[in-house]
Amino acid sequence: MIAQTHPLHDEHINTVRAKAVRAKTLKTLDVLGTQFHYHSLPALTEFGYPDPARLPVALRILLENLLRRLDGTTVTLHDIEQLLQWPETASSSHEISFLPALVLMQDFTGVPAVVDLAAMRDAVAAAGGDPALVNPLIPVDLVIDHSVTVDAFAQDSSYRDNVALEMERNRERYEFLRWGQEAFSNFRVVPPGTGICHQVNLEFLAKTVWSATHAGQLFAYPDTLVGTDSHTTMVNGLGVLGWGVGGIEAEAAMLGQPMAMLIPDVVGVRVQGSLREGVTATDLVLTVTQLLRQHGVVNKFVEFFGPGLDALSLADRATIANMAPEYGATCSFFAVDSETLRYLELTGRDAQTLALVEAYSKAQGLWREANAAEELGTVFSSVVDLLLDEVEPCLAGPGRPQDRVLLPQVAQVINKQLAGGIRRSIAVIDAD
Repeated sequence: MIAQTHPLHDEHINTVRAKAVRAKTLKTLDVLGTQFHYHSLPALTEFGYPDPARLPVALRILLENLLRRLDGTTVTLHDIEQLLQWPETASSSHEISFLPALVLMQDFTGVPAVVDLAAMRDAVAAAGGDPALVNPLIPVDLVIDHSVTVDAFAQDSSYRDNVALEMERNRERYEFLRWGQEAFSNFRVVPPGTGICHQVNLEFLAKTVWSATHAGQLFAYPDTLVGTDSHTTMVNGLGVLGWGVGGIEAEAAMLGQPMAMLIPDVVGVRVQGSLREGVTATDLVLTVTQLLRQHGVVNKFVEFFGPGLDALSLADRATIANMAPEYGATCSFFAVDSETLRYLELTGRDAQTLALVEAYSKAQGLWREANAAEELGTVFSSVVDLLLDEVEPCLAGPGRPQDRVLLPQVAQVINKQLAGGIRRSIAVIDAD
């Protein structure tokens, strides 16, 4: 006679196993005298699971996100197993949840979100509750940039005059946002005149490795985010995994609701060589856009790897990552390496941040070496080769950036476009 088990019993067993795995993968890392706790990805092999090093680095970050939240209910061992088995087919139809470390908002979507929080506080107060309990559950940075207009220009006082006019015209809005920053926890506002949101994130806000105190313990984990600007992907050049979402999705994440997503396909771009003298980041990104448009990367992650990245500056990487919406990818990711550290130091991040980024990335297998992907047997859904030596000076084609035009052909293409325009105009006149 076969013993029958009750579904609730099985669920209990799975929860116990999940919590055991989560507990046994908890390790500590000493960084300049500070102890950080973290959930170790390499430790998963102690349970007989496949080596996470076979996953693309971007998927290792998703794996850490699951492992850190593993409770047997919202995140199960089955989710962990499905992600670790991804290299067997380099694709998956399994749905997982993702909770970013940060939500980045611009003013068009961020201000209504703060209004929603204020309305929720009013509703809680009306019901006799404590309105101070209503707060974002994960950090939110709101950058004022999209609505800012330019009145003064080409003068030494232009910046000062434009900021003063912006504050005067929209005083009520900024008084409200100042209240929000003081009233809510986990909420910061970057004032107008500071810069574009994804550039501000790259240069000032992003940490690459995040740290926060939970249950009295200091934890380190990868810097991840969702943002309400399509070019949120720019920060992927800094080893931060993130992409653009709608305002409702961002607000849900802000309130602690994990995002449901299929485990994505990951297209690997093997970078070799170095750019020739005179070839710019614009030439490079237009070449990458055309290459990936032709290959097909819509709704996929793109991860760059290979020895050619050693010769690619972080500014170039950020430019490529910034253009992910133009070639249709969810995001384009560059793993942490020595160039990441150089940029973090250049932009004024402190010594503790730099040391934590290096120590944590190496401990978790998130650090990029020149030939690491081949040596570790990392699997991608498909691989595209990018030879930097063959990138030529070019311009974006008329109308679409993927219609790349080599510099010697620009005059010919323009004349052809002009001739076509004249013919269309004559046809319209004849029709009239």
